[in-house]
Amino acid sequence: MIVDCAHYRNGERQQAGPMEIERAAELAHRDDQDGFIWIGLFEPSEEELEEVRGRFGLSELAVEDAQSFHLRPKVEQYDDGAILFAVLRTAAYVDESEEVQFGEVSVFLSERFVITVRQGVASELHGVRVRLEGRPDLLSHGSSAVLWAILDRIVDDYAPVVEGLEQDVDQVEDTVFSGSPAATERIYRLRSVATDFYRAVHPLLAPLGALQRGNYAQIAEPLLPFLRDVGDHLELVNEELIGQRESLAVVLQANMAVISLEQNEIGVRQNDAMKQLTVIATIFLPLTFITGFFGMNFGWLVHDINSFWVFAVMGVGSLVICAWGLWWWFRYTGMSAASDAPRR
Repeated sequence: MIVDCAHYRNGERQQAGPMEIERAAELAHRDDQDGFIWIGLFEPSEEELEEVRGRFGLSELAVEDAQSFHLRPKVEQYDDGAILFAVLRTAAYVDESEEVQFGEVSVFLSERFVITVRQGVASELHGVRVRLEGRPDLLSHGSSAVLWAILDRIVDDYAPVVEGLEQDVDQVEDTVFSGSPAATERIYRLRSVATDFYRAVHPLLAPLGALQRGNYAQIAEPLLPFLRDVGDHLELVNEELIGQRESLAVVLQANMAVISLEQNEIGVRQNDAMKQLTVIATIFLPLTFITGFFGMNFGWLVHDINSFWVFAVMGVGSLVICAWGLWWWFRYTGMSAASDAPRR
């Protein structure tokens, strides 16, 4: 879909509304017309891109890249250097789901025209056009002003993504280093999001460096300082993103250590409980046997144990002797320490 199509000359838009693409192509190829054409497309169909390619002489390979999504940021030259083709990744942070929505902007740049192809929701450029139309001093430098404005907007939009990730990283750091385990899944997800964002930011450093050094003839010299400013912002974003990825790696290791420590403590408590149960069972097993034995209705027991003193000596005495023997054995083997173990 063609969002807007306009002719710019001397830093001014030459008509209020969008012009027809046929008229735009005619102006772009006329030698007696100065200025440049700016065509903006959003998720165009193959037929629309093919029409634009045929009218403006775009490279078939570059048009195929413009139709693709999730490409690495890059800058290439076609038509013996007459057309500059750039692929840029846009990003927007969704705090509710802790995800980064990516978009893509492909830019075909020559001295006579600029064609932008947007893919994805995070690639809105209307504000870029409005801002640039309000800066005729920059727009008068030609079509390269459009590429600078797009780069400046995309890199500025990286800052909220970095801030959103930083807040989430701080949250998991506070949780883990306070001694409580955080959700491991959340840490892995944040690290994956940071890695995807890094793949959108880091590869842009080299192409932007070539642009700000003036390696391409399409870039007007007065715009080089503005491109260097964009490069500085991109370097800052890249450094902060590297720090966040390293922090998430450390947090992940610390979180695993906290989980391991909690599991060890649970194991210790379970071992203590098993020791205490073992001691109790060991105590009651012989005592139960003795009381069960004297509870039998054998004739010898019934006829011979017929007084309190006989019962006290044989029955209670055997229990006392057994209890003393168990106590001595516990002390000798060290099992009594189980009952003295501190409670957690």
